[in-house]
Amino acid sequence: MSSRPVPEVPGPGQESVWDYPRPPRVEPSHELVQIQLGGVLVASSTRTLRVLETSHPPAYYVPLADFADGALRRAPGSSWCEFKGAAKYFDVAGGEVTAAGAAWTYPDPTPGFEAIFDHVAVMPAAMDECRVDDEVVRPQEGGFYGGWITSRVVGPFKGGPGSRFW
Repeated sequence: MSSRPVPEVPGPGQESVWDYPRPPRVEPSHELVQIQLGGVLVASSTRTLRVLETSHPPAYYVPLADFADGALRRAPGSSWCEFKGAAKYFDVAGGEVTAAGAAWTYPDPTPGFEAIFDHVAVMPAAMDECRVDDEVVRPQEGGFYGGWITSRVVGPFKGGPGSRFW
């Protein structure tokens, strides 16, 4: 088991993920979010929501309507979030590429998270590229979480080696 990490000090215009709340907060974002897969722009939006949770980089939730036609296909499986409720999954398709189970939604989010209804989050590591205001996103480590790391946020971030018990 590792000890609690020492938060990085945010610079001007930055946020520390250690200042994010638990349970998470949902907030609107007007940043331009773009998602590419298979050489195709599969989503573009300035109407996203950021879900902010202690120790995690933001997860961006894109309105279903802002995905290209055919980019999302229902996938098997579900999972449970102690805060948001039951998640359902999508395969993401772009060009000749399909990223299996790489997106999720909450069809019946729990109270306090109603805003994410009809929104979809994607695993940045499974996409060709995700951008926020033209900055290429670095995926959150670990393969389980869907956080989007940009220069706007500082960590350390949950998901990397030794962070399991944070």
